[in-house]
Formats: sequence, C-alpha cells, structure tokens
Amino acid sequence: MIELIRTNDAVVISFVEALLKDAGITVVVADQNMSVMDGSLGILPRRILVPEEDADEARAILVDAGIANEIKTD
Repeated sequence: MIELIRTNDAVVISFVEALLKDAGITVVVADQNMSVMDGSLGILPRRILVPEEDADEARAILVDAGIANEIKTD
C-alpha cells in the first residue's frame, strides 16, 4: 500500500475516498480510530492508502479533481 494523502480534514478524506472507490480503486483510511487517542478532536492526521499498482491512476484522479495539493510528495 502507498500513502497518497495525510490529513485531518474529514471533508478531504471522504471526498478522496469517494473518488477513488468510484474509480474501482481500493482505499484504506488508516489511523481513523486514533481519534480515541486525541479525544476526538481530529488533531491526529489520517492516511489514505491505495495499492501500489493503482497509485499512479489514483494520483491522476486527484489531480483531475483539483486537489493535487493534498497529494503527499515525499
């Protein structure tokens, strides 16, 4: 699995999840249960992971959707 995005923005997470699932790409939102650790404040970021073989297609979908700035670059 490749990490595409790391954010604590719930809107971005659900948007990306919907876009990628609609494209038939498996999406895993990691660390979403970490809110127990931060008191449900949303301080700790969640990670959006996709299979390595789908990473390029997923990035292209996010660029087309206008959220390229959210893609993790390192």
